Amino acid sequence: MNTSLAAFQDRFIRALYDAAENDPRVAAVAAQPGFAVYRNTVFKGCVDALQANFPSVQRLVGVDWFRAAALVYARATPPDDARLLLYGATFPAFLEAFEPARKLTYLAGVARLDRLWIESHVAPDFGSEVASENASRRAAEITRLSPDELLRTVLPPNASARWAWFDAQPVYTIWRATREAAAFPDPLDWRGEGALLLRSGGRVTWRQVGKGACALLDACAAGVTFGDAMERALAAEPDLDLVSFTATLFADGAISAAVTGPDIGFHEIHGD
Repeated sequence: MNTSLAAFQDRFIRALYDAAENDPRVAAVAAQPGFAVYRNTVFKGCVDALQANFPSVQRLVGVDWFRAAALVYARATPPDDARLLLYGATFPAFLEAFEPARKLTYLAGVARLDRLWIESHVAPDFGSEVASENASRRAAEITRLSPDELLRTVLPPNASARWAWFDAQPVYTIWRATREAAAFPDPLDWRGEGALLLRSGGRVTWRQVGKGACALLDACAAGVTFGDAMERALAAEPDLDLVSFTATLFADGAISAAVTGPDIGFHEIHGD
């Protein structure tokens, strides 16, 4: 692209977000009545995208409140990807610091689960023929491992797995009820909860998990051996039934590959 044109486009975008630009060409365009219409159209597209990407948040606070908050976010945070399905990566953090949401302490967590749903939805689908064959082969390999070999094996999570732990707040229960348009439990047990989301068969599923399960998945994602991951899980939740939970992970496909040895260069896909 012509560097002069690229510079003009960059300054034009900054002018949309009210940044002063010492460029007479941009100033001439910004002075035209149609520029304000275009700016409003851009912001509306961003707000519409956020409303689609964070449906649980919008259902909790109402359309008017949500769109007003989303406009504040959109004015400060331009999209960095043409795919608006991915817009709003920092929206949960924005809500956490947003003064009108200060008393809604669970709202940022609900937004985070909405975001994890999107990440799981767009992640590589392990249901392809080749991936299924590899998963079956590796699952068979795992069953042939001795207990000692299993403890020395690295078990990275499936690429579509996303999880989070929320201390002292029933964020998963709130999110699930809102997402499924179901009634809230009465009374609502105000305690910590975790969530695991996974794409399977072309759709995203979710389940509640505990603190130890999240710690185990964190460890697996960090590339440590399964033995170390189990130790971290039990340190986080001493009463965790590791046998039952790991069996569920394998059955769901949340852990879909086995690589012997701790040094595989696996990058962490989840941050807490």
